[in-house]
Amino acid sequence: MILQALTDYYQALEQAGKIDAPGWAPVKVSHALLLSEDGTLEQVIDIQTEQPRGKKMVSAPQILSLPAPVKRTVGVAANFLCDNASYLLGIDNKGKPQRTRACFEASKSLHERLLADVDSPAARAVATFFRSWDTETAREHPALVEHLEDILSGGNLIFRTLDGYVHSDPAVRQAWNAAYQAEGDGPQGICLVTGQLGPVESVHPAIKNVVGAQSSGAALVSFNAPAFCSYGKEQNLNAPTGKYAAFAYTSALNALLADREHAFRVGDATVVCWARSGEQGYQDVFQMFFSDFYGETDLKELVGALCQGNPVVYDETKLDPNMDFYILGLSPNAARLSVRFFLHNTFGGFLRNVQAHYDRLEIVRPTYDKFETLPLWKLLGETVNQNARDKSPAPDLAGEVLRAVLTNTRYPATLLNSVTLRIRAEREVTRGRAAIIKAYYLKLAEITKQENPDIPEEVLQVSLNPDASNVPYTLGRLFSVLEAIQAAANPGINATIKDKYFSSAAATPAVIFPVLINLAQKHLKKLRGSNAGLVVFYEKQLTELCSHIGKQYPVHMNLPQQGSFQLGYYCQTQARYQKKEETRDV
Repeated sequence: MILQALTDYYQALEQAGKIDAPGWAPVKVSHALLLSEDGTLEQVIDIQTEQPRGKKMVSAPQILSLPAPVKRTVGVAANFLCDNASYLLGIDNKGKPQRTRACFEASKSLHERLLADVDSPAARAVATFFRSWDTETAREHPALVEHLEDILSGGNLIFRTLDGYVHSDPAVRQAWNAAYQAEGDGPQGICLVTGQLGPVESVHPAIKNVVGAQSSGAALVSFNAPAFCSYGKEQNLNAPTGKYAAFAYTSALNALLADREHAFRVGDATVVCWARSGEQGYQDVFQMFFSDFYGETDLKELVGALCQGNPVVYDETKLDPNMDFYILGLSPNAARLSVRFFLHNTFGGFLRNVQAHYDRLEIVRPTYDKFETLPLWKLLGETVNQNARDKSPAPDLAGEVLRAVLTNTRYPATLLNSVTLRIRAEREVTRGRAAIIKAYYLKLAEITKQENPDIPEEVLQVSLNPDASNVPYTLGRLFSVLEAIQAAANPGINATIKDKYFSSAAATPAVIFPVLINLAQKHLKKLRGSNAGLVVFYEKQLTELCSHIGKQYPVHMNLPQQGSFQLGYYCQTQARYQKKEETRDV
């Protein structure tokens, strides 16, 4: 399914002229070898360009469309018209002269074979160069002296003449296309992707730009040990993929991964997405859905229309909510790649799932919080100790949460457990943590089709519900009021009741709240002399809240009850701060 979807995407891009044809691929190139008509090396040209890297501009290799490179393992395998100094010049700094000589001979043989019948000045110049080039004296060649150190660093080289790059010559391109279509490094077979008879690729092209994987590329499909093979078949013949399909799916995936604006990370997974039609507008809107600025009115209206099943026009592209949309998460695994998840739905279906997630997360927002909606990275950050050196969320958790959001299924229990541990450790109920608690239990009730009596719907509200009768929720509200009383009586106090008692009050209220109520009476007595009106206000709140609790405090509260407590505390605290802001604005 993954390879078929990527192959279809490649075909859509090829028809639109947005990707290289079969046999061609984007390759990073650092220098060009300028040849005369008789094949003499005249000059080495640095073709690197200034490219942005963060806030700086650095010199980096130029990306050109060139004959597709081979997938190298430990053997010697030459590329056509583009390769490193070992293959094109017979020199390197690896200290293995015999292997370097073998690399050059392999490249020489390949170019002489492919260019033998090509009637073109550019082709004759390259063929003559290989016949006349002396690898023994290459390091002393005057054209190489200036750039020798850069050339030996491993960057790719290409050929050019005064008429232009050799790979742009029509006769040379035709020769390469014919050779690519005729050759195959495997036997004839039925391709599992296209269903067509043709040569089967034993080693697929490498996938690059997956964070954490080998920089030279890793394999998505690979059988590199006897334990993975069956019926006496070797390498990828165990899952026969035709030459065209192998090139198509790897080219499409490499194009997606090279697009930094649309490839993003979640935990250790590199995530890419695409629409079957190949139009970029779908990716743009989907990316903005997860951005920090999703709350902007125009975007919300656009997404709202798509969620309702209505086509919209975005950036001159008509977006169809019924368009097939794919999301792929890849994680590094030595020389291979692990598929963290692969999801397929309509574009509108994915948007509706994400919108439902945002609706569940909605909760009263502190005035200082700039995020109208909570982006995924910020949500996952609530599970991590912000004082730790590594602030990355657990890789498995990040992938599971994203999958739950995109498929509109139950959130992983590890998400709730992680947030609960952070609240206990830091005694802080942030907006994100309260939102996670609310969303988790709302989704759980939706799946089980019954609410949890320990954390009912009256508790899972966007803002404070003063009419809620749930005892744990009321205890959380009461704790917030007791904290406010202490703060009013002792401004700037170093250690508050939240620092000392928050976690234990949520777990064993019968032990802690009598102590806190007694302490509050002392604080109110202290306030009477300076602000009698405030004392009356707090006493009314205490009386009202205590009347909802009853005569006895719960001896012990379970995890859902503690969630109710934390939501009650958070909503009561935010209501108090909002009243202060409103008073200040007046």
